[in-house]
Amino acid sequence: MKTLKRIISIYRRLFNPKRGLYKYKNYKEYKDTQIKGNKNKIDEVWVSKKNIRFLAKYIKKNIPSPEFGICHGTRRGKEQEWFMKYLPMEVIGTEISPTATEFPNTIQWDFHDVKKEWISNVDFIYSNSFDHSYKPRECLDTWMSCIKKKGFCILEWTNGHVEYTKLDPFGGSFKDYKKLIKKKYNLKDILKSPNNRFYKLKKTYFFIVSHK
Repeated sequence: MKTLKRIISIYRRLFNPKRGLYKYKNYKEYKDTQIKGNKNKIDEVWVSKKNIRFLAKYIKKNIPSPEFGICHGTRRGKEQEWFMKYLPMEVIGTEISPTATEFPNTIQWDFHDVKKEWISNVDFIYSNSFDHSYKPRECLDTWMSCIKKKGFCILEWTNGHVEYTKLDPFGGSFKDYKKLIKKKYNLKDILKSPNNRFYKLKKTYFFIVSHK
């Protein structure tokens, strides 16, 4: 039943998407919405282990000796768990909801903010939650401020990310993501997921963002 609902949702987003940004009344409404959404979906895992293994191989190939990575918006923390399984390095996850404390290597944190010790000290940042940003340009700037000279951000995009909702406030097409990235940064690669799901209705790509 859940799979059918997701297929219907993807069809709706494909044929009548609302691109752009959802406007919240204030920051409290944004945070409350994200926490409620997290708790409602706490038993769901969006990230694919096959995708993380695929990305880990790419990281190994392009970053000789990675030491520290961050995954933003991780809910149950599977991203960092699997990255650390395939890479000999420390990887932490962030989650805005207080449920963050229930999962290993996860901190409660709004990914629009940055810790001083992260600045220019992160080999890679991965997120499939960029569509949860209420100010995507500033958010990408924040993430890139953490990336080392030879590191990169990995933004996961699917055709389910095109439409904005109250829970997913940033809706952008494949071209919208490319345009946003290229405005200030280098689009190093676009990788196609080896794990496109839901009978090929869900297309997944990874934008690899590096410094110019």
